[in-house]
This record gives sequence, structure tokens and C-alpha cells, in this order.
Amino acid sequence: MSDVSIQFSNSYARLPERFFAHQNPDPVAQPELIKLNAGLAEKLDLDIAVLSSDEMANVFAGNLVPSGAEPISLAYAGHQFGGWSPQLGDGRAVLLGEVVDRDGVRRDIQLKGSGRTPFSRGGDGRAALGPVLREYIVSEAMHAMGVPTTRALAAVKTGEEVLREGLLPGAILTRIASSHVRVGTFEFFAARHDEDGIRTLADYVIERHYPEAKNAEQPYIALLGAVVSRQAVLVSKWFQLGFIHGVMNTDNTSVAGETIDYGPCAFMDEYHPRKVFSSIDRQSRYAFGNQASVLQWNLAQLAQCLVSIVNLDMDEAVALAQVEVNAFPEKFEAELVTGLRAKLGLLSEHEGDLALAFELLEAMANDKADFTNTFRGLADAIDGDVAKVRGHFEDMEAFEAWLTKWLPRVEQEDRPLAESAAAIRSVNPAVIPRNHLVEAAIRAGEDNDDFGPFNALVDEVTRPFDTRSNDSIYISPPRPDEIVHQTFCGT
Repeated sequence: MSDVSIQFSNSYARLPERFFAHQNPDPVAQPELIKLNAGLAEKLDLDIAVLSSDEMANVFAGNLVPSGAEPISLAYAGHQFGGWSPQLGDGRAVLLGEVVDRDGVRRDIQLKGSGRTPFSRGGDGRAALGPVLREYIVSEAMHAMGVPTTRALAAVKTGEEVLREGLLPGAILTRIASSHVRVGTFEFFAARHDEDGIRTLADYVIERHYPEAKNAEQPYIALLGAVVSRQAVLVSKWFQLGFIHGVMNTDNTSVAGETIDYGPCAFMDEYHPRKVFSSIDRQSRYAFGNQASVLQWNLAQLAQCLVSIVNLDMDEAVALAQVEVNAFPEKFEAELVTGLRAKLGLLSEHEGDLALAFELLEAMANDKADFTNTFRGLADAIDGDVAKVRGHFEDMEAFEAWLTKWLPRVEQEDRPLAESAAAIRSVNPAVIPRNHLVEAAIRAGEDNDDFGPFNALVDEVTRPFDTRSNDSIYISPPRPDEIVHQTFCGT
């Protein structure tokens, strides 16, 4: 332990020891701070401004463990690409502890890439620099765009190399989460027929995330329903931004409803519902258009874990759980139609709004139109510059036909057109973490120890709705030679 003090308030470490393994981070050779998220540190009420850069690097590399920390690695199982793995767990991460932020919300502080644990399964427990930079960029962009997500507090270089496809510089990410409990955490205990473990975990999740479920007639069914609702919100937000998670395994499905584990994730440039970027998703299981149905499948696995502790006849418990899981498509569609209506600049509810949105998406898919710039460009069309958004389409006919339906629909709203245009710009980002820019930032960091592109990209993606000049590289789709066709997990 060090004399660095953080006001930890640890609760997961109070659970039975089969829930985790005590595990200190493995020290690294020469830690160097790449970036500290000062705004997030302030929100977490961390008094680290008094630390030197070297001291912060040592803390966020795990060389100095703050007093009050209780480092543990969490146990969980999971379905990975549909295949069952009875034991996974934090193979390269250590949960230092929990803090209560300035809003009164409990947050985990986790070091990712901090060395081997009992769950490493032969891995080195380390992280390469590239995936750390990607997760920092994308998670902070998601937060700025209003998507529930884990966040990045700090990134450090380790001064050591890790072996992947070759030798790569190592790094550690300090990740902040509402918790690290996953669907796979419940599966871990269900696989062992440990009903007491399931019940203890469910009670913990209710207390931490869904206290309103405590007073329900069937608290564990209420818990399931609450998780279903939060996940419907989450995956609908992914859809609205053209985001593809890439590894929607049950061990990557947070019961808190946050986006977690940014491995081979990507934002689409050209829209297509079958788009896949992940190099390990060879069957396109987690393609963009599949994400909602996959999420429902993951929730069904959670339901199977919970029914064993519902105080009812098993058939009745299963029936109640099935109702909650079956409610997911309707909840998802309700969230999606609200979100798409906003993206089109619409306030009032008309029956054909969802069909109108999907008609645009179909035209975009057929013409390989840029997802982000097309939706953002609708504001320009309202302002009278139809040519700007029209330029994203090769075949004008389908888009022109859609415009003749959409523009009159916008004019029906009870507000000035300028307000509708401003509303469109407030929900449709100008800047996303485009794959070629993320890759360029990684290449500069890995190859040249140059973090200028990374810092510049973080600055841009955390101001996603600000209008940029037309020549900004941050709003331009990639040139043909810049297109990223695959993204990689990094483990």
C-alpha cells in the first residue's frame, strides 16, 4: 500500500470470497502517464491533483496501491459467440475498489491490463497500447453522446512489451463503471447450481442498481424487468449512432445497462445493417442489425439464472420471467422510434414515423451513404441546402422521393423550421470516433510514441455536437485507402 489516499467505500469485496480472488496488480517496469481524465477525476472527488505525473503513473499502473483499496479480480462465466464457457473472470483486470462520486453514485475503479490473475487461463494478463487508446477514445465519445457507458479515467504506458501478432508496447487503462457485474456473473453461479450465490448476487445488484425492485411482489422478476428496460435503452442508442459493439457475449453484458468492454468495436461510415468489423466474429453473429435480437438472447440467459431463486413453482417462475424477456422487442422499438423521430427533427408522434426512418435507412444502405453525415445533414436540408445531404447519395431518385415525404412531415411540427434544424444538430453528432482516425491515433502512439493525434481525437469526440468547418478531417469519411475493414480484440 502507498500513502496515496482515495476515499474508497468497497462493497463487492464484502461478498463471499467465491465471488472473486484477492489479487494485487503486477508492477510494471517504467510507467508513464499518457492521459488523465481530469474532469472525471473531479467528478469522482479524487484528490489527485496534488500528485506528480510520476506518482499518478505509478498509481494508475498498479505500482502504488492507494490506501483503502482492496484489489480483487471478479469471477464470472459467459456465452461467447453462443458457446458456453463455465469460467472466465477478470483475466487481466483488478478492481481496486469503489468510490462514491459527487452525485452520490457508487463507481468501480478498475485497472485493465494489470497482470495475471487466477482467471487468466494462460494469458499474460496485460493489454497492448492500441486497445487501451481505442477504449479511452470510444468510451469517452459514447459518454459525450449520452450513451450509458464505462469511462476512462487514465491511460499509462508500462515500459514493457506484450506479445500479440508481434511485440507491441504495453499499457494499462483505468476504467470507471457503475459496477462490473455482468449477465455472465449470474451464469457463473448458475452453472455451479449455487442458488445462494445467485440470490446473494441478485440482492447485491438490487441494492446497488435497482432499489425499487426490493418492494416488488417478486423482487427478482422485477430485477429482470429493470435490466431488460435498461438494455433496451442502451441498444437503441447504439442503433441511433451506427455503433457496432463487436463482442456482445453475456460476459460483456452489464446488468447496470452500460456499454462495457470496447474490444473490436466500430462506428459505421457507410450504413448497412449487416455491417461487421470484428475480426473474430466470423459468422456475423454480432452484425449491426443483429444487436437487438442478440441482446434479448443474452437477457434470456439472465432469466434462466434468476428463475431458480424466485419463490414460486418453477413453471410459474419461468412464465413470469418469459413475460419480461418477451417485452424486450416492444421496449426496444419504443426507444428506437423515439430516438429516430428526434434524429429526423420530429416532435409529435405520427404512426408512420418509424417507417419513414427505415425508408431513409434503406436508401442509405442501397447507396452506401455515410450514416453520421446523412443524419446530421438533414438540418442543412431544412436550412435550404439540400445539395449538401443529397451529395451522400449516388442514386438521387430514392432519396428525392424520401425528401418529398419527410420535409412536409417536418413542416407539420408546431415550431419554426430553424428550431427543427437546431434540434437535429443537438442529437445527431458531427463527430464520431471514425475508425480510420482511431487507427491513425493508435499507429502514431505505437509506432512513434506520438500521442498528439490521440489527444486531438479525444478532444474532438468529446465535443460531438459542435458544428465543424466543412474541411475538418474529423467529419470527413475515410478515403478508399483509409477504410478500416476489420477491428481486433487485443487480448
